[in-house]
Amino acid sequence: MTKGTPTPWPYTLIRLLFQFTLKVFYGTIVVSNAHFIPETGKPCIVCANHSNSLTDALLLVTSVPSNRRNMLRLTAKSTQFGKKTFTSWLIESAGTVPIHRRKDFDGPVDNSQAMTSLIKALEDGDAVMMFPEGMSRFHPTIAPLKTGVARLASDVLSRHHDDPDFEINILNCSITYMHRQHWRSDVLVTWHPPIILRPKDNPELLEPAEPETIRAVTKQIYTQISSGTFDSPSWHLVQSSKLAARMYAPLGTRMSLGDHVRITRTFLEAFKDAHEDGSEENQPIHPDIVKVAQLQEDLKAYQHRLISYGIKDDRVRRPLSRREILRRMAIRLFWSCFLFSISIPGLLLWFPVILTTFYAVHEFKKSGPVFDTFDEIAQYKLVYGLVSGICVWLGGVILTLPFAMITVFLIPALMWMTLRWMEDCVASTRAFFTLFRLLRVGKQTLNEMRSLHDVLHRQIMDLAIALGLPSDPEEFFSQAGGKEKGRVMGSWQSKAGYFSIRRRRKRDWNETLRLYDKVDYPDEDS
Repeated sequence: MTKGTPTPWPYTLIRLLFQFTLKVFYGTIVVSNAHFIPETGKPCIVCANHSNSLTDALLLVTSVPSNRRNMLRLTAKSTQFGKKTFTSWLIESAGTVPIHRRKDFDGPVDNSQAMTSLIKALEDGDAVMMFPEGMSRFHPTIAPLKTGVARLASDVLSRHHDDPDFEINILNCSITYMHRQHWRSDVLVTWHPPIILRPKDNPELLEPAEPETIRAVTKQIYTQISSGTFDSPSWHLVQSSKLAARMYAPLGTRMSLGDHVRITRTFLEAFKDAHEDGSEENQPIHPDIVKVAQLQEDLKAYQHRLISYGIKDDRVRRPLSRREILRRMAIRLFWSCFLFSISIPGLLLWFPVILTTFYAVHEFKKSGPVFDTFDEIAQYKLVYGLVSGICVWLGGVILTLPFAMITVFLIPALMWMTLRWMEDCVASTRAFFTLFRLLRVGKQTLNEMRSLHDVLHRQIMDLAIALGLPSDPEEFFSQAGGKEKGRVMGSWQSKAGYFSIRRRRKRDWNETLRLYDKVDYPDEDS
């Protein structure tokens, strides 16, 4: 087994910088099954879904433990190279291989040099990263995969046909964003068991490989990637599935992000099957399919009503008296005012960062429609936030030069604590306004919504049991749930963890750093 290419210092710097930046931008990044990653020296093609532009690549780079792989050889569209921008320098410094795309050029393109570079990297025992969808896009569906990964594996195997034990690993990864472009949302990175190919085991991949064989490997890649994330024909199905998951395992259920994603995906697959079967003409439709399709439509209508009233399902599920609502409003208001007041010094440091990223994203959004720009918003926030944050840090150290040995650590510590305080402040303010809306909605409307909730909850539980989910999720996940989330009512350890310096324990994986609950999605489904 070869030793692989030594890690270049720009790559190490980029990994360290963005490990920090990603942990600031996203509230929780959960990496699952990292033990599946082959060690350095084993040729490996890393494949993942691609919905968040450069952020996807940065997540994968920082999610691979340095003790397992020296580096990932990245690929990116050729139009990202040769520009006088920080992003272009970032891509080139990491040893990224440029890929020419037909859509970027008028005539045919030649990627022979890129393929030669990738083959050499694999033969040296490196890992190369490829996104088989071909391009990043803001869409709930995984695009049909290109066959380039399978063809690359076939080429490498064919060059080593004399060594029957030579192996190449296709390592697939699913990236799931709760809200990819929003501050302090959450991300799940799920690694799958590698597909191991050898000349002696896969002679059908040796040149000349049949197109059907290449397509079969590509389909296997798609199956693994789609099995760990949301793959939906529309945003409405994702929205309904998330609501079903929250009603099935309500607020207060101790559940890891991975469990939440798997439950949501279970409902999504059921709704997809009902949607696809119901759309087929001249085919008899099973009554259960009709019931599932109707449940999805009812959930969609229920969610629209919740949005119109500005409340969450949990507020409907657990009725509160008017006196209790007013008491909680007073507590939330006091707490949010207190947290905001102690955050003011740190907010002065954060202001240039917020202003810079807001302006950069605002100008970028003008460059195209939602489906062509929203996948790059997180990238802009990360890059401009990193650069402006470093400038604030250096500027603060220079201005306090006599005390530089203190402020070099004090400034980032104050900015981090301010971010944590503002998370709690925003959550308290959001809860205050939600409680205020409960008073405005009125008792009669809430009773009507509660009756509707009870009907939907019974149907969701029936469907969950039919899908093989636990019949008592709160009890089940309190025993089997992960450490990343939330609280079990009455647990002192969990309540203390809610105010953790390291990371806020969320009560709902849908939370972001916003004054309203993010449950809506763009109208564009293309």
